[in-house]
Amino acid sequence: MSELVSIITPTYNAEKYIRETLHSVLNQSYQNWEMILADDASTDNTVVIIEEFAQNDNRIKLFKLPENRGNGFARNAALEKATGKYIAYLDADDVWFPEKLEKQIQFLKINNLPFTFSFYDSVDEDGNDLNRRVESPDPLTYKQLFFCNYVGNLTAIYNADYFGKIILETSQKRQDWRIWLTILKQIKTARPVPESLAFYRIRKDSVSSSKFKLIKHNFGVYSEFHGYNFVFSVLLMVRFLFTQLIIKSKYIKKS
Repeated sequence: MSELVSIITPTYNAEKYIRETLHSVLNQSYQNWEMILADDASTDNTVVIIEEFAQNDNRIKLFKLPENRGNGFARNAALEKATGKYIAYLDADDVWFPEKLEKQIQFLKINNLPFTFSFYDSVDEDGNDLNRRVESPDPLTYKQLFFCNYVGNLTAIYNADYFGKIILETSQKRQDWRIWLTILKQIKTARPVPESLAFYRIRKDSVSSSKFKLIKHNFGVYSEFHGYNFVFSVLLMVRFLFTQLIIKSKYIKKS
């Protein structure tokens, strides 16, 4: 019997994209999943759309937060409700390929791994393919991850029986990177499924689209999460920027 996968999806004003995201989960070849959506007090029709899907499939579970607390808080709220052996992440504007879960579960079992991720392709706000595939080193070491986040949040999956539920502070940005660092600090290296299994949507208002915000939040990973002083965190950010601009660029290919 296949093990249950808990899909963690925080939502906030995602009415433009959430249908496509939900359909990509419903179309998975691996069908033993629960999708836990924590809505962060949306003011549009996100909740209405999710409720329509949930009425037709009880694997889709919606929890409405009473006030807006941020993406990290919503993600943690969803994770607390998870009951699956495996934890997977999918943001409300991203899309999985139909065999995403099946291929990753097989990869975990065949290689006896507690964690994996995959490559992913990029699309714009309207879903147009940007001909951009993001890959990663194989294997990925803790040191490599320390200086650059190679793990796309929409592709990661881990064994909760092995790690437990990894719940981090909600006030800290780049929560996803902090989760992967926590995992790799324990297992030292990770291997990706060496193919693209998802579409990552690049939006104009996202954190990743603002270089200033991205630098600020990445700096916080070194100063807050790792606890380094200001000067050393600055030096680490210099190394981070070199890795991001020079080394990681080698892993960005045409799809």
